[in-house]
Order: sequence, then structure tokens, then C-alpha cells
Amino acid sequence: MQPTSSAPAKQIYSGKADMYLAFAGGVGGAKLALGLSSILPPEDFLVVVNTGDDFDHLGLRICPDIDTVTYTLAGLANPETGWGVRGETWNAMDALGQLAGESWFNLGDRDLATHIERTHRLGSGDTLSAITTRFSEKLGVRHRIAPATDDPVRTIVNTADGAMPFQEYFVKRQCEPVVTGFEFAGASTAQPSAAVAAAFDSGKIEAIIFCPSNPYVSIAPITAIPAIEHFVRNAGVPVVAVSPIVGGNAIKGPAAKIMRELGQASTALAVAEHYRESISAMVIDTLDGDYADAIRALGMEVAVTDTVMKSDADKTRLADEIIDFARALLRQK
Repeated sequence: MQPTSSAPAKQIYSGKADMYLAFAGGVGGAKLALGLSSILPPEDFLVVVNTGDDFDHLGLRICPDIDTVTYTLAGLANPETGWGVRGETWNAMDALGQLAGESWFNLGDRDLATHIERTHRLGSGDTLSAITTRFSEKLGVRHRIAPATDDPVRTIVNTADGAMPFQEYFVKRQCEPVVTGFEFAGASTAQPSAAVAAAFDSGKIEAIIFCPSNPYVSIAPITAIPAIEHFVRNAGVPVVAVSPIVGGNAIKGPAAKIMRELGQASTALAVAEHYRESISAMVIDTLDGDYADAIRALGMEVAVTDTVMKSDADKTRLADEIIDFARALLRQK
């Protein structure tokens, strides 16, 4: 695959045996999920979203990655922050600050409605999956979004300052502590959510795509669930990862910093080495094309293209190229 100079016309892929799973978390995952949703019919696409970032704050259940993906596919995401809702107001946070409340985690007024209603429905016995589906439908999202699990899985960041929940590291501490490792509390006993389990049992999956999300804190909490890890390794279909590292840097977030602190180079090759037990192919940026042969030496197929998604056209083009790449790999089997 070589880069294209412009986005192709939208192409809708369909077929009786077609289903694509995208593992996603955060802004990069949401961007590619949007691109994939523009070319895949709703029945052929499932976004499996990280829940390791979820936490309780101000008495509310916050699910940052699920909300980012949902708002993005609904056309509501705030392009300036990468999270939250477009055109947001902050009256509640301003008032909370005046009362000396915990205002370190910003929640916009419209975003708060999501967390309030989610918490209410969880308290009434609804599952996170059912709530996510309901919210998606109410916001006009046609494609399916599912939490990786309905069981509690929480990312714990081990640092030189001690272990801390992910949001304390990421938001409250602004990723400053030096990372020494990660734990995914609850993952070893968690089960895939119903939608994910049904996809696994369907016999229709053509490919699994690891979006350009942080490998350590967005994708790893998903694959730490034993049934998901087992399926990914034994599915017999292409498992394609899109590198979140471009030219030695992360497009957004602390992935490159984490890699360096764990004693790894912040390169597309290091991402491939991290994923080598799970994936069969990598998509890397043209800036990292020199790593292609080294990644192939790991036993993976490689596609080189422009992976930076600055516009909706970029998202659609990249998604289209990934699907073509995955289909070509499937034909080789």
C-alpha cells in the first residue's frame, strides 16, 4: 500500500460473511472508527471499546473512551479538546470550583447529562452495554458500539511515585510520573460483553483492527480479558494494528513517553514488537517506512501509507485502505 493523494469515493463494503471488529480507545481510535463507519454497513461493523479508563467521580460513572467514540460517531465530538461535546458550556464546573469541590476532571454541562443518566441506569440494574446501545441510538449513531466487557476492569498505572488509577495519572497528574508498568484489575475474571461474545460466535469476522490507540492503556485492557485474548490469537483472520507512533511521536497522548520510560524506543517497530503475539499485520506511516522490512522480519505483513487523520476525508481514505489491506491478507490464507 502506498499513500494516495486524495480520498477515494466512499465505498460501501458488504457481504454475507463480512464483519469487522475495531478495538478502540481515545481520540485516535474514535477517528478511525468514524472512518470505518463511513464505508462499512452497520451490520458489518462493531467498535469494541476500552473500559479500563472508567471510574467513579462526584458519584457518577465516567466512561471516557466509550463517550469519545459515541460522540465522534454521532458528530458531536469537540474537535478542539478531542473529548467532550462540541459547543460545551462549563457552568457546573465553575460553580463546583467556587465551592472548593473536586474540579480537576472537567465535565461539561451537556457531558454531565450523559454521566448522570448512565449512573442512574446502572443503579437501576441496566448493563453498561445496554446503556451504551441506548445512548448511541438516541444520539443517532447507526453503527454498533460495545464496551469490551460489562465487568469492572480498571487500569492501574505503576509509577516511580507509586501505583495510581489511570485517571489520576492521566488527568490529575498530567502524565508526569515516570511509568514502570501497568495492571488491569479485574481483567483476569472479566467476560466479553454480550455483543462482543456474539461477534466471536458468529463465524462472520473477516478481520480485527487495532485502531491507532495507545497500545498500553487503550488496547491492552481489552486484550487482557482472557476470552478476548484467546479469540484474537486463534481467530484465523487478519489482525491488523495501526501504529499510533508516527515519526517517533504519538499523534496525541502519552504513548511515546510511556514507551521511553519502559525502556523501549518510541518507534513503529517497537509497537510491532509489543503486539507481535497478537497481530499478523501492521499499518505504518510513510515517515516510518524504513521500519517496514524489520517489521516483516517479525513475521508480519506491512502496509505503508499516510496514517495521520486531519480531516474526515483522511479518516475515510485510511479506513478504505485498511479494509483493502485486510481483504488482500484474507485472500492469501
